[in-house]
Amino acid sequence: MEFEPVIGLEIHTQLATASKLFCGCSTAFGAPPNGNTCPVCMGLPGVLPVVNRRAVELAVRLGLAAHCRIRLDSQFARKNYFYPDLPKAYQISQYDRPLCEGGYVDVAVNGHTKRVRLTRIHMEEDAGKLVHEGRDPNASYVDLNRAGTPLVEIVSEPDIRSAEEARLYMEHVHTLVTDLGVSNGNMEQGNLRADANVSLRPKGSDTLGTRAEIKNVNSFRFVQQAIEYEIERQRAELLEGRSIVQETRLFDPLSRTTYAMRSKEEAHDYRYFPEPDLPVLRLEQAWVEQVRAGLPELRKARAARFQGIGLSEYDANILVKDPEKAAFFETSVAPIFRGGRIPSTEEILSAGGINEKESAATKAIANWINGELSAKLNADGTRISDHKRLAEGIGELVGMISKGEISGKMAKEVFDVMYAEGKAPAQIVQERGLQQVSDVAALETLVAQVIADNPEQVAQYRGGRTKVIGFFVGRIMQATGGQANPGLVN
Repeated sequence: MEFEPVIGLEIHTQLATASKLFCGCSTAFGAPPNGNTCPVCMGLPGVLPVVNRRAVELAVRLGLAAHCRIRLDSQFARKNYFYPDLPKAYQISQYDRPLCEGGYVDVAVNGHTKRVRLTRIHMEEDAGKLVHEGRDPNASYVDLNRAGTPLVEIVSEPDIRSAEEARLYMEHVHTLVTDLGVSNGNMEQGNLRADANVSLRPKGSDTLGTRAEIKNVNSFRFVQQAIEYEIERQRAELLEGRSIVQETRLFDPLSRTTYAMRSKEEAHDYRYFPEPDLPVLRLEQAWVEQVRAGLPELRKARAARFQGIGLSEYDANILVKDPEKAAFFETSVAPIFRGGRIPSTEEILSAGGINEKESAATKAIANWINGELSAKLNADGTRISDHKRLAEGIGELVGMISKGEISGKMAKEVFDVMYAEGKAPAQIVQERGLQQVSDVAALETLVAQVIADNPEQVAQYRGGRTKVIGFFVGRIMQATGGQANPGLVN
């Protein structure tokens, strides 16, 4: 029998706030154990939580970007369970009235677009952390620094059909939350992790199979490996005529296998009820629209705009992968266009596109950024934001090449000095006498002299060996110290 995987992901993302969800404790990573704690996040008696407004704003920002419906009357709930790192013996989360409902994200999968629907995006606090390294090897130590850290949980519908699709979806969500500034996305610090719900059903069937949940997978590669193993494990069980047990499992990266942790809880096991210490979270629609108006341009839209001004899809995607590099490119090319800014996609379409000169310049600037500049950044380990003065300089350098003021070879020399000293290209050309010789009369005199001095090569050329023209051009370039305009010389 042939089976079809049915997969849904629950992605937990830490919000990029300076303080926790219900208290003023820092969310900074790396503090001493239990250093970022207070009576509120430690769950001591008599304390009351207060919602972090910035966390709500970031969650709404993500919901809007993911096409969700924003509830104006969402509510927090208590999720009751016992675990040593959960100080209150319940987690403040959201259940039947989440902040963001529905929505979807579109993921590029093997050249086509895969739409993954969302069930909801809800807010919740994180638990603490159990540590098993200490003086007593038989003891577990509790660090509550993460307790109360603000999270959103992005719950997908079971629309994913392979382990690769799950990985690509998780990568897309990571890109989305980091581009929006919703999360730092540092997976090594626990900023983003996923629970994968995996089941199999006979191919062509609409009935969902019994699912297993793989908890707390914190890398793209591990998500794919865990799901691949789980699909094969369940397939083997079903082919042997055994039933799948609904359970929570963990992934072992060393063996690339999953193993049972506990039986899977249902919602009623958590005894959800409205959080009595927090009122209904009421938002104004006008405020939601303010958040919508402040959404940044997302990577896909930015890449499309860059392609609209002449870049290839490949070059555009390289630039937008790094927001700092994309911003650097925008600064470099802005002077090329009317008004000193890149036109929007709508403006480009209404104008019937851009002209050849503008297109050539944008391509040349992208080549310098993705080529020479990126090579230098990789070599010395600096970031492009450390070289902001170069942004306008590269645009000026490309302009000097197109006007014939310097050659491509000279430009590389000029660029090296620009990078090292931060000077403008025109200043470097003047100081070093690198102006390209484009005086027709002067070059004609040199050409006549080279022809007169090399009768043997002249005879070869007239006899049909046209490639010998390179010899003459080389002589001219040598005579001018490489400053002759090679196009004009030819």
